[in-house]
Amino acid sequence: MYKKRRIDMGLGAKRNRRTRGRQPHRALTGREGGASYTATAAKNEFGRMLEQALRGETVVITKHQTPKAVLMSMEQFTALRRAPEAQLEALSREYDALLARMQSPRAAAQLSAAFHATPAQLGKAAVAAARKRG
Repeated sequence: MYKKRRIDMGLGAKRNRRTRGRQPHRALTGREGGASYTATAAKNEFGRMLEQALRGETVVITKHQTPKAVLMSMEQFTALRRAPEAQLEALSREYDALLARMQSPRAAAQLSAAFHATPAQLGKAAVAAARKRG
């Protein structure tokens, strides 16, 4: 009978000569649930890779034992793309709130008083502020 013989196909996959099935190398991803394929294995096993990505796994494609590309679901990609937008929107809201406080009549009066204060008044205000902070 034909002996099962495994042939090392590089870092990304091992090939079973009898079944010609490829198994992804999982040590490269650094996270559970992901897989890694060499560029050659990715070309030959794209359907399997796509199914893994659609299940929510992140698939890493390597070339010369170095990660070069990632295949992921559209949901994961959209979430990654929207993350910076959410941070920018939060910063924008914070900036708008600070600007609104600075535009109040009370803030304008305090700013005017600070610019027209004498050195003695500025010194007195600085000592008072330092005492408040403890």
